[in-house]
Amino acid sequence: MISHAIARRVRELEQYAPMLTSPVDLDEFWEQTLQQFRAKPLSASMEECPTPMKAVRSYRVTYEGFDDTPLSGWYIRPADADEKALPCIVIFHGYAGSKGYPEDYTQWVSMGYAVFAMDVRGQGGETGSRMPSEFGMSSGWMSQGILDKNTFYYRAITVDALKAIEWAAAQPGVDASRIATYGGSQGGGLVLITSALSEIPAIAVANIPNMCHMDFGILNSESSLKEAAQFISRYPEHFNQVLKTLSYFDMINLADRIKIPILVSCGLKDVVCLPETIFAAYNRIHSEKDIAVYPFDGHYVSPHHNRRTMEFIQQHFG
Repeated sequence: MISHAIARRVRELEQYAPMLTSPVDLDEFWEQTLQQFRAKPLSASMEECPTPMKAVRSYRVTYEGFDDTPLSGWYIRPADADEKALPCIVIFHGYAGSKGYPEDYTQWVSMGYAVFAMDVRGQGGETGSRMPSEFGMSSGWMSQGILDKNTFYYRAITVDALKAIEWAAAQPGVDASRIATYGGSQGGGLVLITSALSEIPAIAVANIPNMCHMDFGILNSESSLKEAAQFISRYPEHFNQVLKTLSYFDMINLADRIKIPILVSCGLKDVVCLPETIFAAYNRIHSEKDIAVYPFDGHYVSPHHNRRTMEFIQQHFG
């Protein structure tokens, strides 16, 4: 039996097309940013870190992205793969999370893939941040540098994520033509923005992604955007500048740059990454795409959808 209420809700979301918030110099900003960091060395190192799992080889990776902060990551491979060039899944975690443990990624390794999972700077992992802060912040990380697009925290973590993909593609044991990006919430937002800005990924999975339709999210969401709302509440004179800064990183303005196959997920009961925000960006993607809509899911990825992401990547990478 079809629920007419749910069908109507999904139909409305599929037609949702809010006004863009693109600043006039959006293209110039990203062209200059990519040019600025293109030649920046990764200064990477790698050491093997054995795990209790005999079928897995894991390595602790340290590299540099936006600045000289040592960024920590796990590089994981099937133990029996030797130096065979494998597809690689580059994984970004959710807000306040971390790269976790190598054991967290065994489903991908058991499928025959390599994994590179990175810490987002300053959050819950082993990675700090050497970014200067010239103005106060609300609680959390995302309001750091929010008065200037060049000093904004999102610019730093976007460059860090782009450099993670670059590191993965450079490994002799990775097939650079078969790199997928994968993440949820904040990680899903990083998947979207790197898919828009990098030519390296071949496919992408953005689960319940953040960084979408942020002018709507800052008003309604229970996500990290609450921190930007708190900042504006404290400094209402900076309201317009905060919204302008966010617009450079908002996937509603960048989604049409995505050229690769992508799978997105959305829970209709999600109050963190609201369905309106996700569909606002998804509807502007013109490449091969699919969105999995879960009417009764909130802000999480169900086992059913985890299986679906595995099938999506296997479909493209074998």
